[in-house]
Amino acid sequence: MLHRRSLLVAAPAIVASSSAWAQAAWPNKTVKFICPFAPGGGTDTVSRLICDQLGRILNQTFVVENKGGAGGNIGTAELARAAPDGYTLGLITVASHTLNPMLYTKLPYNPDKDIVGVSRLAILANLLGVTPSLPANNIAELIALCKKDPGKYSFASSGPGTSLHLSGELFKSMTGVDIIHVPYKGAGPVYNDLMAGTVNMMFANMPSMLPHVRAGKLKGLGVTSAERSKAAPEIPAIAETVPGYVATSWYGVGAPAGTPEPILARLEAAIAEALANPDIQKRWANDLGLDMPPLGRKGFDEFVAQDRKLWAPAVQASGVKLD
Repeated sequence: MLHRRSLLVAAPAIVASSSAWAQAAWPNKTVKFICPFAPGGGTDTVSRLICDQLGRILNQTFVVENKGGAGGNIGTAELARAAPDGYTLGLITVASHTLNPMLYTKLPYNPDKDIVGVSRLAILANLLGVTPSLPANNIAELIALCKKDPGKYSFASSGPGTSLHLSGELFKSMTGVDIIHVPYKGAGPVYNDLMAGTVNMMFANMPSMLPHVRAGKLKGLGVTSAERSKAAPEIPAIAETVPGYVATSWYGVGAPAGTPEPILARLEAAIAEALANPDIQKRWANDLGLDMPPLGRKGFDEFVAQDRKLWAPAVQASGVKLD
């Protein structure tokens, strides 16, 4: 009788131990990584680079699935609804966690409750690029040019409510210039028009804009971070001419809420190892114009709360509501 009771008492411990072993074995099959934007942009590039690194470190296949649409809401909602077993992860961004909660009255996910922020991957300034023929070579000259002919000049964006659009609206609000917003369906299609002068300027993520500036196809007048980007220190911060102007973006990795702690801890450590790779650090800084953020889960929620405060003036200035 005593022997049977001992077995009954031990059974839960055996089950718990088996569960822990199963979690520790993660990943033992392919991991899906949702990028909530279309292929070809900075989000897609970063998703594929980090998945390649995680696959090498964890000895498992990580497959990127692009689920674009609705400002990132479609893919982010899929991430939020996924089984919390470590086999669906995704890219989270300034759009999914900072801007969309302010732009949409109702979201198909709750960024604070449905998704765990495992680690930031990069901080990136947007870069103001102008067509080469525009007679302005710095921010002060651009402001003077736009004030001389109100409504004559235009700025493109990848769509209403994006960080690219809101960077422009904040610039308009803080400088008093009248420039016309021209929304496109994604940043990619803008570049040919921008180089040709069909539109005059665009605030774009560094990974997509910087190569064109360095190739001499566009003029880079300023970055939207508070200080110059370490990735492109030769380009002034807009804040050097417009004090207080800040509009930065970020990328991170998220997992569905309820994902077991051992999996989150292993993923967090693998991301830190991936971003410590000198090749990745070189790619981030030299090729993509990305700055390294503090890594891991610690302080992630506080960072998002502060980021919303920083972007609130731009959202208010835009007057945009996307419901």
